[in-house]
Amino acid sequence: MIGKALTESWHSGQLGHTWKPNLLAGVTVGLVALPLCMALAIAVGLPPQHGIYTAIVGGFIIALLGGSPVNISGPTAAFVVILAPIVQQYGPGGLLIAGFIAGLILVAMGLLKVGGAIQMVPYPVVIGFTAGIGTVIATLQIKDLFGLTLANLEPDFFTRIAAYWSAHDSVQWTEAAVGFSTLAIIFLWKKVPLRIPAYLVALIWGTVLAAAFNHLPDVPDVQTIATRFSYAVGNVTGQGIPPVPPSFRLPWELAGPDGTPIGINLALIQTLFGPAFAIAILGALESLLCAVVADGMTGKRHDPDSELIGQGVGNMLVPFFGGLPATAAIARTALNVRSGGSTPLSAVVHSLFLLIALLALAPLLSEIPMAAMAAILVGVAWNMSEVKHVVHLLRTAPRADVSVFLVCYGLTVAVDMQVAVAAGMVMAAAMFVRRMSELTNTSLVDEPDKHPHLSSKNGIVVYDVDGPLFFGAAHKALSIVASVDPSVRSIVLDISGVTMIDTTGMVNIRSLAESLKQRNTKLYLLMPPDRIKKKLQKFGLGNGTDLVTIADDPSMIVQEDRKT
Repeated sequence: MIGKALTESWHSGQLGHTWKPNLLAGVTVGLVALPLCMALAIAVGLPPQHGIYTAIVGGFIIALLGGSPVNISGPTAAFVVILAPIVQQYGPGGLLIAGFIAGLILVAMGLLKVGGAIQMVPYPVVIGFTAGIGTVIATLQIKDLFGLTLANLEPDFFTRIAAYWSAHDSVQWTEAAVGFSTLAIIFLWKKVPLRIPAYLVALIWGTVLAAAFNHLPDVPDVQTIATRFSYAVGNVTGQGIPPVPPSFRLPWELAGPDGTPIGINLALIQTLFGPAFAIAILGALESLLCAVVADGMTGKRHDPDSELIGQGVGNMLVPFFGGLPATAAIARTALNVRSGGSTPLSAVVHSLFLLIALLALAPLLSEIPMAAMAAILVGVAWNMSEVKHVVHLLRTAPRADVSVFLVCYGLTVAVDMQVAVAAGMVMAAAMFVRRMSELTNTSLVDEPDKHPHLSSKNGIVVYDVDGPLFFGAAHKALSIVASVDPSVRSIVLDISGVTMIDTTGMVNIRSLAESLKQRNTKLYLLMPPDRIKKKLQKFGLGNGTDLVTIADDPSMIVQEDRKT
């Protein structure tokens, strides 16, 4: 199960025969991933190198152990709304411990083979999450995009918007010029018939423009990564991004909310379990959704449980190298496929490219302006918000689906992602139960059509029950039977069309039988499928008791009725 994508690529011979296009695809994706990884780490509240560490270590491990041959894993925008509050409350150390716990949960989900079930989350729930996340990410960038002066970035959405407005007179025109020109290139570059990634071109432009502003006299300076972040690696300190590979360090040795090592204890693990569970659920959703999209582009099929295990192991290991929680990235994966990626080799090359870029280009990367980083994240937020799809859903979808979307979107924006994830899953379950219950139908049978042996003239009434008899449908399906005329001597439920039955359904049948027995009316279950019959008998219905009789043929009911 582990590493299924790599194993299949090896046995099929693709790994060796397609190494050139996969090598080029890996480099192409690496060029796009480099600015995104840095920007996403900054959005979370950590120095930019931590995002690169995530893609180097997490992307490499997940590529080897996952279930999709083309998924590209690393930090993603979807995690920002979960991870940023964790950093604020528990510091970098708390975030990495939560990421490790999320990895354990993902491995457990894969071993329990729940990958297929996770993929069945309704579309309104998924798009509600993503649109809400996009909105939050975009608003988080307003400070750096305009160069606003704020003491703290408020965690609450509406308070944050109010704080932005209060600080509107601190806008720096140089920061805004860099930010909005970078953003314009991101959106307009798609019209240029060149295969150079838009994010790379925009980043180079923003960096050059910022450098020009910073060398002009009497012009406000533009903040860069080097002016915002510093590092200390061993005895070496500096500004910007350290030109060293990710190094091993225990997550609990990193700083907590007070700046001192956070440590590790049971109380902290219990506190972080909720955020970790939200990370795991969202990571599983995004990774498997990404794999489904990739399947549609490549014509291949991924193994969802192997992918969950690969994602889990990757997230268990990446915190020991300073990385954020990782998941498959849809945009980077799509670019990988379009660039010729077909095996895990492309994801491995993408990780190695980022390692080389970190070691060779750290001084240059440190000169990237914060406004350009903010513009990149606004572009990411716009793409993941899928405005066209949202508008189409609001205009054409059933009201129930629109309501689910609005609730998930509103909770993601106004409350937090953990509440939205929980509410979304509950609503998804409720939608499933309701729609399944609509499939169950109970109708009075016109005896000449279906059961000529059973005649209401002889005191026998037949009901046809179709669909699943489970907790969401059993009471409604059987309530009509309880209202039968008391003069009826026998009631027959034709359950040959019942597709499944659970304990609640069997309890409802027993309760109905007991109610009918009090008025001397016998209950028969006609022609149940074998698996349903075995469940009923194991539960104590129809295995020799006089409460319910199971009949495999209508004539058996006629004979039994004559005896009584």
